[in-house]
Formats: sequence, structure tokens, C-alpha cells
Amino acid sequence: MTFKENIQQGIPNILPAKKEYDKTINHAPKRKEILTEEEKKLALKNALRYFDAKHHAELLPEFAEELEKYGRIYMYRFRPDYKMYARPIEEYPGKSSQAKSIMLMIQNNLDYAVAQHPHELITYGGNGAVFQNWAQYLLTMKYLSEMTDKQTLVMYSGHPMGLFPSNKNAPRVVVTNGMMIPNYSQPDDWEKFNALGVTQYGQMTAGSYMYIGPQGIVHGTTITVLNGFRKIGKSTKGNLFVTAGLGGMSGAQPKAGNIAGCITVCAEVNPKITQVRLDQGWIDEKITDLDLLVARVRKAKAAKETISLAYLGNVVEVWEKFDQENIFIDLGSDQTSLHNPWAGGYYPVGISFEESNQMMAENPELFKEKVQQTLRRHAKAINNHTAKGTYFFDYGNAFLLEASRAGADIMAENGIDFRYPSYVQDIMGPMCFDYGFGPFRWVCTSGKPEDLAKTDEIACSVLEEIRQNSPEEIQQQMADNIQWIKGAQENKLVVGSQARILYADAEGRIKIAKAFNKAIKRGEVGPIVLGRDHHDVSGTDSPYRETSNIYDGSRFTADMAIHNVIGDSFRGATWVSIHNGGGVGWGEVINGGFGMLLDGSKAASKRLKSMLFWDVNNGIARRSWARNDEAIFAIKRAMEHEKELKVTLPNKVDEELLSNL
Repeated sequence: MTFKENIQQGIPNILPAKKEYDKTINHAPKRKEILTEEEKKLALKNALRYFDAKHHAELLPEFAEELEKYGRIYMYRFRPDYKMYARPIEEYPGKSSQAKSIMLMIQNNLDYAVAQHPHELITYGGNGAVFQNWAQYLLTMKYLSEMTDKQTLVMYSGHPMGLFPSNKNAPRVVVTNGMMIPNYSQPDDWEKFNALGVTQYGQMTAGSYMYIGPQGIVHGTTITVLNGFRKIGKSTKGNLFVTAGLGGMSGAQPKAGNIAGCITVCAEVNPKITQVRLDQGWIDEKITDLDLLVARVRKAKAAKETISLAYLGNVVEVWEKFDQENIFIDLGSDQTSLHNPWAGGYYPVGISFEESNQMMAENPELFKEKVQQTLRRHAKAINNHTAKGTYFFDYGNAFLLEASRAGADIMAENGIDFRYPSYVQDIMGPMCFDYGFGPFRWVCTSGKPEDLAKTDEIACSVLEEIRQNSPEEIQQQMADNIQWIKGAQENKLVVGSQARILYADAEGRIKIAKAFNKAIKRGEVGPIVLGRDHHDVSGTDSPYRETSNIYDGSRFTADMAIHNVIGDSFRGATWVSIHNGGGVGWGEVINGGFGMLLDGSKAASKRLKSMLFWDVNNGIARRSWARNDEAIFAIKRAMEHEKELKVTLPNKVDEELLSNL
């Protein structure tokens, strides 16, 4: 059977042979035992409804075994035999080029070189899933192969509800992930309802089919590190950045440190993922001994090297050892998956990786206790360094939130705020998001490296032209982005699809997209998918990360993200998504995203202008209403350029008036 025939078949009528559990693959840890006996039966009924009743007797014991052994029903038997990667768009079957582009993006998210736990359909973050099981994948791909441009596929947390009549201007796919009733958004609610097979954690770009490997965060991390050093008035050269995590998103940190030009030490407890990052060239050296690490850092400082060092072990040990040895840390953070603290996102110190995974599944209460002990110890070590002058920031992974819940000493004197800022509060918010700069992405659907090189050249040319007339307030952002795109090829950022990320504002995104569309029309490059990280100006309401620099009391509201995805839907997006969850945790954030196919047509040109303008300025308007000076500047500038835009501006109150109350 050909690849196209496999896709068109969907769930096979004849059961494929049962597959052996592949121990060479990086697998998700076993999930905690949370279902009652009756709920386990319900989970099995929910799984079996994908299959003809004649197969139920054979599949039931197999699915029951999976639920018992792994805490989830993944349906490993139905994992495709073909290689999983983003093929050139013309290799996909179908009646709609937009639908084909979505199939390409789904397969990229599940590419073994991209996905963290590919056999469990998890792209990154320990639980960021594209689908809950392989039946959902097969059925979704079949629907996409049948879809016309007058239909919309509706996705319920990985489950393809079906194709519905719509129109050519509607999104081809509408995705929701984990959209719970608010009182059912606690971590154990996710464990329970995900085990039942009725919801999933889509993270940000996993369940929205827009992940492009670690590159997706490299640029933002590079900007964060550069501006972090600028904030403390230091050069990156010969200075030290210490952090943790080498998984799906956090794996970008050492590469970003190299691009920024500092010494990076990044700790990771998972041997497999550490080796993967070494093999991919995302880290320069792997070290397993703390004394050797200390010696290597001292040598790097003395020589003012630009180097990334991975320590295979717990980051708490690094913070404590560097304190004992008086290794000065200039910049410190953490990017372990603390949004998922009890299911593999963060590991206790002093216990091996294997023992931790066993404890996580068999004794979750003890595991939680050990994690919280580690968080208290972690915070204490950080406090020792910050007392010496280290600048520490929360990387939006819920480190400070979970540390506070563990009783760690990380609260400010007022007992309300955290002692340390979120990186968005101090760096990304005022320096990027308030001005409208965020993680714009594109994917060359031809799969050709030469197409990506051509788009890099086009984007650089557009940015250099824009920069000539840019106001002083955004000259630094423009310069950083031009430097980034010029070095994109030599930094070897591609993992999986031929994709690129570039921080740009609405003007930059629209002009770059228009130039791409013209190049496609001229036949210079193939069709291109546009998108972005949800971690952006408008897409995400997250009080401890994306909207942490909103100070008018509205940071716990989620109107912006909902407005964003609704507005994108009727302004021309090819697909849209809205999620509960993301990098800071289930119940802590609502985030939305989009994908858009450029095919060189006039219709695509019209759609991109309408949608991209809204997608950015929706967030700037909200930020300006919160009285953020940079956003007020940006939205006024947007209104000057677009006369149809009229935004309500805030009237500021004299603080002296309030002081007399």
C-alpha cells in the first residue's frame, strides 16, 4: 500500500499486527493511577468506539493492558509503519491544498527528530500532545485527505468530530484542546479526563500543529539572553548563564546561548534527550561530573569562550556546587516543565531518573513530596547566588508558582508578589510584546532547503528596508532580528521541516508575507505556511508569563486570547486553535494560534493583510489599555498607518491625587 493509500484508508478494516514496545524510543512516563474501576471501564468503552464491534473482543485486553501499564490508551498497534516526517506538500493525497498543508504540519509535529515522545503522540513539554491516540491520528488524516475547500474539520482535544459544510473563506480546521469548565482545571482533572480519553493537553504549538522543533524558541531565548545581559549592563562574552531543561522547548537554551555569545550551563536528568541534543549539535559538550563541570566553566570564563555545556544530572546540584566553589553566575533561570510537576516535568534531587519514574507511577504522593523538597532546596540555592549579584528570572515555566506552593522562600516582602520577575515582566513584555514584536513563523512546504534560504533572503531584505524608516523606539528590535536572520543558515536551526522563526511586528509580518506570496506566484518558491508561537503579543492570556506585565488587574482574564482566535477565524486563517494549558500549566493559561497557507493567489494576499494586522494589534490594544507606555506608542502608530483602526486609549491618573486619599 502506498503512502497516499495508507492516509486515505484511515482506521483499517483489517486489524494490523500488534506492535512490540520499542525501547529505543524516548517514551512518556507512566501516568498516575487515578481512575476508579468503573471509570476504567468507561475509558475502554471510549477507546473501543473508534473500531467496528467485531474487533472489540481482540482489542479490549490489549487496551486494558495499556491503561494498566502506561496510565493511558495509546493504541500502539495502529501506529503507522511509514516514516513520520513532513513530506513535500504534493505527496499528500487530497482535494484541498490547505488541507494538505495541515497534514504536513501534523506529521512534522510527530517526526522522531522533533517529537519528545513520538509513540505517545507527544511533541514537547512532557504532555503536549497532537492526539490522544493513534486512531485519532488515522481518522484525522483521512478526513483531511477527503476535505474540500467548502468544509471545516472540527477537532475536540485530538478527536476529529467530523467534516462540516462551511465555505472557502472559513478555516479548514478548528482546534480546541483541554477547554474545561473552569472548576475542572486542576492538574488531577487533566490526569483523570485525559485517561478517560475525552480531553488532552495541547501545550501551545503541539496540539495546534505549529511546532517547528527547538528553533521555535531559539530566537526568543536568544533575545531574552541578550536583553537579560543588557539589563544588568554586561556583555555576554565570558559571562555565565545557568539554567535547566533540554527537552522539546527548553532544548533551545544552549543553542541560544551560543548565538548570544555567553557561557551556558544547562542541566538535564534524562540521558536520552541529553544525547539527542549533543548529536544534533544543540550542545557543545556533555559533562557528568560536577568537579569536571566546575573546572570546565573556570576555563571557559578565563578564555572568554562562547560554549554550551550540558550537565547530565539535577540542576539543584549545579546551583549548590557553584555556590560552594564561588563560581559567579551572571544570569540564571530554569526551563524544566514545571507546568507538569507531578508527571515528569521536574525531577527530585538525589534520586535517579529511573527510580523517579517508578515512584511517579507507583507512589505519586511520595514523588510529590520529594519534588517539593527539591523545589525548596532549589530556591534556597538560587537565593544564595542572587545575594552575590546573580540576576535570576522565571522563564515562564511555573517555577516560582510551584516553588511558592511548595513553601519555598521566593516571596517578596509584601507577601503577594514573587521575589523574582517573570522574563516577560522585565524583558519580553516591555521590550517586545508591547511594541508588537513576537514569534512569526513560516514553513516551506516544498521541503527544499533552497526555498528556505530564499525566504531568509526575502525576509532580511524586507526588514532592512523597514528599518530605514523605523522610529528610534524599535531600532534595537529591528537590529536584533536582522542579525538573527542573517545568521539563521550558519546556526543550523532546522530540525524537521524547512522552517524559520523571526520576531516581527505587524508591519514586518505583513510585508514579509506579501513578499513571500509574490515569490510563490513567480514560481521562485513553493507554497508557504505562516504561523506563530502562541507565546506572542495577542494569542495568550497567562498571568505568570505572557501577560505578567499587565498591571491594571486584568491579567487573570482571558478575553484577549478568545477574541484573537475568533478574529483570526473570520479574517482568513487556514486553521485556528484555542487551548487550556501551555507552558505554565493546566488551568493557568488560555492560548490561541493559527496557521495560514500562502499559495501565490490574490485571495491569499487579501487574507494575510486582514488577519495578520488583527492578530498583532488585538494584543497591543489590550496592552495599551493597561497603560503600558510602549503599547500606547505602538497602537497610536498603528492607527496612523491604518485609518480604519480606532482604539480606545487610557487617560492616566495623577498619582498625587491618589496619594491624598
